[in-house]
Amino acid sequence: GADIAGVASFHGSLATTNPAKPGTVKASLLVLTGADDPHVPPQQVTDFTKEMSQAGADYQIISYSGAVHAFTNPAVGNDPSKGAAYNAAADRRSWAAMKTFFDEILK
Repeated sequence: GADIAGVASFHGSLATTNPAKPGTVKASLLVLTGADDPHVPPQQVTDFTKEMSQAGADYQIISYSGAVHAFTNPAVGNDPSKGAAYNAAADRRSWAAMKTFFDEILK
């Protein structure tokens, strides 16, 4: 893989069919997810957390209450019952978290 300092994931799937092995995750990870995202259920977050811990990865997971899939995309509309909806607070907070994350790892 590429030699990179960090990766940020916004409302991305955390499922894998090829679990990380200890010592193989070199980049720092920031996962920004909606607490109510039907595409990233709580068990998927739990499994990812366990996998990254066992791999010895440097990771952070931030879950935004009331946010569903695509919370940073205003084009999806504002109806969370559809499973994807814009959430201004989660969008703003996740962007700030990403900036802080990259400020920290790219020094």
